[in-house]
Amino acid sequence: MPLTTVRQGLRAAPRLLLVPAALMSSKKLFSVGAAFGIVLLIGGAAGFLLALRWQDEDTARSADKLSHAFRLVEKNYVEAVDSERVVERGIEGMLDELDPHSAYISAAKMKQVRESFNAEFEGIGISYEFARGPDGRDTIAVLSVLSGGPSEEVGLLPGDRIVEVADSSAIGFTSAEVQKSLKGPKGSEVTVTVRRPGRPEQLDFTIERDEIPLTTLSAAYMVDDSTGYIKVNRFARTTHREFTEALSKLKGKGMERLMLDLRNNTGGYMSQAVRLADAFLRDSEDIVVQKSRHDRYDDQYEAESGGGWEQQPLMVLVDQQSASASEIVAGALQDHDRALLVGRRTFGKGLVQKQFELPDESVVRLTIARYYTPTGRLIQTDYAGGDQQDYLEEKRNRFEYDATHTVSEIIARAPDSLVYRTKHGRRVLGGGGILPDVLVAPDTSATFVQAVRSRNVPEHFARQWIDTHREARTRWEGRRKAFFRTFEVDPEMYDDFLAMAQERGLRLASSSSRPSGGPDSARVFSQRQAQAHRAYLSTRIKGRIARRLFGQSALYPVINDVDPLFQEARRHWPRARRLARVGPGAGDVLGRVQPTTPSNEQAAGGALDSKQ
Repeated sequence: MPLTTVRQGLRAAPRLLLVPAALMSSKKLFSVGAAFGIVLLIGGAAGFLLALRWQDEDTARSADKLSHAFRLVEKNYVEAVDSERVVERGIEGMLDELDPHSAYISAAKMKQVRESFNAEFEGIGISYEFARGPDGRDTIAVLSVLSGGPSEEVGLLPGDRIVEVADSSAIGFTSAEVQKSLKGPKGSEVTVTVRRPGRPEQLDFTIERDEIPLTTLSAAYMVDDSTGYIKVNRFARTTHREFTEALSKLKGKGMERLMLDLRNNTGGYMSQAVRLADAFLRDSEDIVVQKSRHDRYDDQYEAESGGGWEQQPLMVLVDQQSASASEIVAGALQDHDRALLVGRRTFGKGLVQKQFELPDESVVRLTIARYYTPTGRLIQTDYAGGDQQDYLEEKRNRFEYDATHTVSEIIARAPDSLVYRTKHGRRVLGGGGILPDVLVAPDTSATFVQAVRSRNVPEHFARQWIDTHREARTRWEGRRKAFFRTFEVDPEMYDDFLAMAQERGLRLASSSSRPSGGPDSARVFSQRQAQAHRAYLSTRIKGRIARRLFGQSALYPVINDVDPLFQEARRHWPRARRLARVGPGAGDVLGRVQPTTPSNEQAAGGALDSKQ
């Protein structure tokens, strides 16, 4: 679908990124040590930097001073100086002075980042995890095999343990070593030796590497006869195409309303976020405004007609890990009263980066602009006057505050300068992140569940269960819907699960002993607590087993049945329907209909605030 961009257009800035919050470096802001880092940068790159003609005399004098300081270090320091490492640290130090998201990325790391954003790489087509072997060292365990990929072609199966690669032991490999050994040019071959649970002999496979797609949609399925669900895990090159295809399939199955899940989506390509938002908005409606001190980076993106879901009911799920590109989508849809947002306040990352490549193919990812929602809200949280820990601590404090207040209370207590009005007069909040229309507080009372999940027990148990029940693959092959409908975790299986939880450090009281409080590591939980959460944890186990039997897309149709935020969202479809496009009178409808949950309903009426 075409897009309209005022000033430049999408093609003019193909490398603009909204960097995932997860890729932030752990760096200090405004650190004293960073100043010396700049010294090292300028001197270490003297061959490049000294050739530049500085337009500003003060800058030229500073560059000369820094270059001179580095020469002193190089000639007089007590030990030999590793110039390459010193220069890298210098670049990092310089960027530390700017903002939390400008960053230096080494050439090796950049290769991995490009693969992620390009949504493809060349390899053998498996996802893997590490399983602890008998000797205590990690073994590569195949989690899933790409359908139609090179590993499936030769017969590799989920659950296989890769013990050798190219006739060399792979036991104890790190993630970097796995990537290096299994990835390679398309058409090249690699031989792997696997140990298959239930088979006494080891098996050898020679696999021809190929292009492997990395999907950006974790799930797309019908929740019921009329409700579709799509989960987008990041914004990469193929996201819009994947979404369009999924949307078309769900519409073909009778979808009348859509739930878009952006939880834990930390960002990606800005252009893909814009295109996704455009699927829901009408012609000429603003999506995002980009502002900089340099006119060449100013931009404004608008939707055009022809979107795939412009009028039907829409709900968007967000949480504290929804960042960057996810916030563009959520902010635009909220400002235009197009979707009901449910969940938790988003991360608050509203800076746009551009990648500048250095001679060795490493990259300086530099903030060039800020982005604003259509009403003028700046989504970036404040980062002045502190270090990285202060920046993240403020976000944690905000998360805890939101957990004990309603949307109406939060907006009522906010300064007037941070309160904006949507297209049809609803009040929304600026000042950092996107505050949803319906806040769903985390359940802090389920400490037993938290203790189990923090030890990743459901995942480990599912792997062990599949290993010891190899017949399950044959039994359930091609019977995904039947598995969803009939598979159950029986009491004996749940007891085995609790036994594994105890093996992994969870302390569970016997019938004759008493539970105790205290920190998670020392706390003793009761049998009553364990049984109280049986239904929830059994469903989590079932979801993990489904993923190992049928692939990643089988996880969410199972675990969403016990996901508190997902289930709470389903209660609010009446509000989402009122926000759906029913014509020019939509604003009157919003003002006239009483909210389902008054404490969370935001006031309607009034004109759009002209805050810029």
